[in-house]
Amino acid sequence: MFVRNYMSSDPVTISLGTPILEALNIMKKQKIRQLPVVEKGKLMGVVSERELLTVTPSPATTLSIYEMNYLLAKMVVKEVMAKNPITIEPVCSLEEAALIMRDNKIGSLLVVDGGKLVGIITQTDIFDALIKVFGFRKAGTRIVVETTDRTGALAELLQIVKEFDINLVGVACIEKVDRKVDIMLRLGTAEPGPVVDRIKERGYNVESIS
Repeated sequence: MFVRNYMSSDPVTISLGTPILEALNIMKKQKIRQLPVVEKGKLMGVVSERELLTVTPSPATTLSIYEMNYLLAKMVVKEVMAKNPITIEPVCSLEEAALIMRDNKIGSLLVVDGGKLVGIITQTDIFDALIKVFGFRKAGTRIVVETTDRTGALAELLQIVKEFDINLVGVACIEKVDRKVDIMLRLGTAEPGPVVDRIKERGYNVESIS
């Protein structure tokens, strides 16, 4: 799974000379919280709604509302943008994108290829990818099997599924304590009984069926 397969291409952008108030209006209209700043296709920076809402002229407390609005109307995003936003390349994996977002506590990443902005990927895009990978929107049965963390356990479970000629919609392994692991099997069947019985016969602990 690569960033290029799940990112949104052609994101809404603004230029260095875009007035702050105009940038805020664009965010409100597009229902977004940040805007990439681009000049001639090259990413120059990024501005967020939070940053723009906190921008006020230094002597603001002594100005009237009309004077403040006048000064704000003159300010452009070049003066307040973050010049070195965290970015990712389209060939990077979704796992890497998720780690970068988590480690930096951000909700999206600008996707850059050769210095040019080519897209944006958000937490929602990653959630959509996980939903697709695990087959959550497909009919079927979810089985969680607990086993020791050992070589061959997953292969044996997959072989059992194959023996019953049942389609495997999704699979995931979740580490637990004391060298235990939960293996989630999502099967394309509404009648998993025979498979579950065989798994138990092989000595596995079936934790849940849903």
